[in-house]
Order: sequence, then structure tokens, then C-alpha cells
Amino acid sequence: MVYGLTINEQNFAPAKISSISTFVNIFLPLLTAGAALACLIMAFYGAYLYLTNGDKPDVLKKAQGIIIYAFIGLIIVISSFVAVQLLGKIFGIDKII
Repeated sequence: MVYGLTINEQNFAPAKISSISTFVNIFLPLLTAGAALACLIMAFYGAYLYLTNGDKPDVLKKAQGIIIYAFIGLIIVISSFVAVQLLGKIFGIDKII
């Protein structure tokens, strides 16, 4: 016996993605949160290297680079998020985030 299932937004989550704007509304906050988490982890790793290898100048330079690049990446992610929001307002897209 074969049972038929109706696919709608309540019982199948990917059915909510019906346009590109819906896709952006779902995944952009997840990507932004993931980038913030990655920045935090990289900053902690750089700080760990910086604190534990105080007498090795090459490791200190590496740790400073890790911390700087982590925050540069976070700035890029935040600016792209703001750019998407701004483009949504300019083009009159109803709901972006």
C-alpha cells in the first residue's frame, strides 16, 4: 500500500524556500552568526598563541596576524550584511531579515 503525502511548509521545511529572497532570509543570519563564531574562535586561538609564546617573536607575529585577520573578516561579513540590507531597501524587497 502506498500513502501519498502532501508537501507544504508545515511538514517539509525546504518548501518554505520559494524564491531567492526567501533563501537569503533563511541563510544570511545563519552565515553571519557562523562568521561571528569563527571570528571569536580565531581571536581566542590568536590570544592563546600570544599568551603562551611570549619569547618567540615569529609566533607572536603569527598570533597578531590571526587576530587581525579574524576581525578584518568579521568586518567584511558585517559590511556585506549591511549591503544586502541596503540593496533590499533600494529595490523595495519586502522582507530581508
